[in-house]
Amino acid sequence: MSQAPQDITHYMRPGLLQLSSLPPLSLYVHLPWCLKKCPYCDFNSHEGTPPEAAYIDALLADLDAALPMVWGRSVQTIFIGGGTPSLFSPQAIDTLLAQIRARLRLVADAEITLEANPGTFEKDRFRAYRAAGVTRLSVGVQSFNDTMLQRLGRVHDAAQARAALEEAAQVFDTFNLDLMYALPGQSLQDLSADLEQALSFKPPHLSIYHLTIEPNTYFAKFPPEVPEDDLAYDMLDLITERTGQAGLARYEISAYARPDHHARHNLNYWQFGDYLGIGAGAHSKLSFAHRVVRQVRLRDPRLYMSEALQGRAIAQDSDVARDALPFEFMLNALRLRQGFSLAEFQAHTGLAITAIAQGLEEAERRGLIARDLKRVWPTERGFDFLSDLQALFLP
Repeated sequence: MSQAPQDITHYMRPGLLQLSSLPPLSLYVHLPWCLKKCPYCDFNSHEGTPPEAAYIDALLADLDAALPMVWGRSVQTIFIGGGTPSLFSPQAIDTLLAQIRARLRLVADAEITLEANPGTFEKDRFRAYRAAGVTRLSVGVQSFNDTMLQRLGRVHDAAQARAALEEAAQVFDTFNLDLMYALPGQSLQDLSADLEQALSFKPPHLSIYHLTIEPNTYFAKFPPEVPEDDLAYDMLDLITERTGQAGLARYEISAYARPDHHARHNLNYWQFGDYLGIGAGAHSKLSFAHRVVRQVRLRDPRLYMSEALQGRAIAQDSDVARDALPFEFMLNALRLRQGFSLAEFQAHTGLAITAIAQGLEEAERRGLIARDLKRVWPTERGFDFLSDLQALFLP
């Protein structure tokens, strides 16, 4: 069921919250096509060749309909995710970014990230994305071990991954390398070899995710044999040690970076900033003076394209309940090594600190957080037991 955005007065009406100012705003663009669906992937992605021109027309119609919700606000970052956005030609990305710039006010040094898959890599393709206005590439390698890549259903091999990273390192001042660990049949030695390969490219940013078996995926129906918890903890210790030696600091639960190379788009999510999401299945979180609103776009790409052209791309639109806001904020902010300031909590939720006081006391008693008069941050133990820590703030 699709719907048009509400009239802007609907979002501006009186409500229970009192936000003194609006948080930073980002734009997320979802391009949902892939060469092949990975067995662990629960993102809204579909096998096939993207209809570039038709889909970009739909994205721009979706953005036009959403503009009143963000009118006058500057966009700090753009993230083009998927699917496999690098299936879209550099010309298509150039057109898309030019049309976005014509509609939204971007800050002068806006970070513009594109997710890329080594399986779609061709020589000079990354250079062309840079020329189109992309400032940061995120390369989904996952592993440099051909056996592991086959088990993960990836369409690239290790040689393609290395070629893609060599060009990314030449073309982009900052780029991200995506790895996974605790893979089916992976040993500590396998991970050590992956880390050695990854760090040899001197990535300014490294994202390393524990493979999780998500519902409604092929792996959920046919679970592979993955490393036991003890081995997975040993793997995390190895990651921490090797990244530290390479000058990458762990600033978020799964993210390691050199100074000044943090992923600004992701930081905005984790700091409970606002984001407008356009594209099939994209999510938005937008703040107004008296409410925080969440939206979801239609998931099916064909339905999304036809409805977006009619200005009806939205499938769900609802206010975040006041008693759910503390958990939603903490779910994100506690992923960060530096945690959050109490002033940020008040500014981004419109709530008083009393709304989280009980949870903070219990978290401190269990040794999961440390705090002073201005800030709260997770301890090492809090990082190790993050879901337990976050659960203390459930409504």
